[in-house]
Amino acid sequence: MVAADNTFLLPRPESQLPAPRGAWRDKVFARVVLAAAVVVLVILALIAWSTANEAWPAFQHEGLRFIFTNRWNPAKGEFGGLAFIYGTLVISLIAIVIAVPISAGIALFTTEVAPKRLRKPLVYVVDLLAVVPSVVFGLWGLNVLGPMLNKKYISIANFFHGVPVLSTIFSKPAGNKAIMTAGIILAIMITPILISLMREIFSTVPSALKEAAYGLGATRWEMIRAAVISHSKSGMISSIMIGLGRAMGETIAVALVIGSSPQITAKLFGPGDAMASVIANNFGEAEAGSTLRAALIGLGVVLFVITILIGAGARAVLNRSAKKLAS
Repeated sequence: MVAADNTFLLPRPESQLPAPRGAWRDKVFARVVLAAAVVVLVILALIAWSTANEAWPAFQHEGLRFIFTNRWNPAKGEFGGLAFIYGTLVISLIAIVIAVPISAGIALFTTEVAPKRLRKPLVYVVDLLAVVPSVVFGLWGLNVLGPMLNKKYISIANFFHGVPVLSTIFSKPAGNKAIMTAGIILAIMITPILISLMREIFSTVPSALKEAAYGLGATRWEMIRAAVISHSKSGMISSIMIGLGRAMGETIAVALVIGSSPQITAKLFGPGDAMASVIANNFGEAEAGSTLRAALIGLGVVLFVITILIGAGARAVLNRSAKKLAS
């Protein structure tokens, strides 16, 4: 800039420029968002501290045996939670293995294949399934699905009879309650959630990617594989982690169908137990201040830690995928 006396004027520093109109609103919004984030972290820390403090007597009483042994006998003062940890991981893995392919297929069908007149009814049905109370699924599994699956379990056990390893995994059931039944119930419960999440993720794929795939001569399946799924991998992993967390924390439905048998067994058709279900079944009977109540709260702390570790692992996978895409 040139002044009236032909001298050059340097531009004012950015710090001296007048603030744009409405800048104070941006500052207020930024501080509100920061406060909300801090509140969430504080609440999470308080939950972790309070539950760990309540569970400390059990950790003091058992030490590492609380996690690495499966002897759970409150009458004798033995509190080993390994069987419940094992049961939680097994039924959650069964649920994910069953639910993820079904959910991804239905989500792809509703977003890429189904005609428009069918998409809304399908979305409505999925959303309705997502709001069904867990106790309804549990009662249905106990009275309807369990007895029906028991007959199938017997047929499968007869088919694998005498086959090494498989004959143990698929041995004959002792009743209508089983680890596999709990896993199937969980799969049914988390499927609507996974469908909704994956449907939203698939719908964010840019149309240009799909059109480019078609322009190169790709079929519909090749377009879905190369454009939709490749673009949505990170979101799909996040959806699976959310579904896994939902499965691991489920209580009533699992408690009704798993059998409440604290044991580490390879028999999927036999009874077992999980952390959330044993807490629900026994917490009301545990006296305040007793070691049993502390042990039950300790199982909640272990479940909390496991979910955090799974979330951290999922974040590491996402970051690794992002680095690969960037390179």
